[in-house]
Amino acid sequence: MLEFFKIAFDLVIGLLGLLILTKILGKTQITQITAFDFISALVLGELVGNAVFDQKVGIIQILFAILVWGILIYVIEIITQKIRKTRPFLEGKPSIIIHKGKIIREHLKKNKLDINQLQHLLRSKGVFSIREAEYAILETDGSISVLKKSPYEPPTRQDYKMAEQKVRLPITLVSDGVLIHENLRESGFTESWLQSELKSQGVATYKDLLYAEWHEEEGLYVQEF
Repeated sequence: MLEFFKIAFDLVIGLLGLLILTKILGKTQITQITAFDFISALVLGELVGNAVFDQKVGIIQILFAILVWGILIYVIEIITQKIRKTRPFLEGKPSIIIHKGKIIREHLKKNKLDINQLQHLLRSKGVFSIREAEYAILETDGSISVLKKSPYEPPTRQDYKMAEQKVRLPITLVSDGVLIHENLRESGFTESWLQSELKSQGVATYKDLLYAEWHEEEGLYVQEF
């Protein structure tokens, strides 16, 4: 029983340590997985995993390992920010794989991509035919950025010479039956106003809502459970 308690305790400490480290290092460690970031994630997970199941390793060793690895990552991040020449090696660099509508075969081979994989990446960006792409850039995190040829680009308001329209973000007011008070205040409304609006739409209380959002142009949108 004591052994299971120790494993659980080590896991909690390891999780907290990794969470704090991720907060310090920033969101790019999660959202932009470069080759270096991938190695970092593997090593950190391995450190905690080995520490949990190795009886000779205690909490101090876990935290020390996380601290040292975190310092190494932080130092390398500083180096890449200050010394531009280190970025291609440590972070990689984008690669143009379609240039003026033509596939650059050498760049495909260099990045270990075949045509099927290229088509898959293009489809993820809404491009279902290679002929639609004017430029395609393989980013350092493995994603692709695509600039379509002019005939395949959707028309814009500017194309039709329409007046510009202000862009406003919708504000989530209710999520899973829970009222988000700070968003309601940010919108400039009160709970009594929301209750009145809901009654006009035949909803008894916000607790019956799966989701509700406010948009200045379109008003209140609600969806019940």
